[in-house]
Amino acid sequence: MLLGLLGLAILPAAIAVTERVDGLSLVESGFAIPAAIVFGLAAVVLGRRVRSRDRQTLAALPGTRVARLGRVLGYLGLYVALTAALAVGFYAVLTYVST
Repeated sequence: MLLGLLGLAILPAAIAVTERVDGLSLVESGFAIPAAIVFGLAAVVLGRRVRSRDRQTLAALPGTRVARLGRVLGYLGLYVALTAALAVGFYAVLTYVST
């Protein structure tokens, strides 16, 4: 769950930092996109691993709900990161074409 939260929260935190620090623009918050993708993927992979181990046992493993929540947060973090990557990519293309 922690990795999913990190993947989901890293981009808003990077945007907040760029708003508060002089000399940084919103585009520089795009450097947090790869970290958000890594955290999101790690949360999804770990959540799937727990789910597969839970299916192999007779009794339910403790923490399967937390793993499910982490997997969902990981998917949300991936969605936000890929959306931000598309936005930065389009911004780069539009900036290149306009100059």
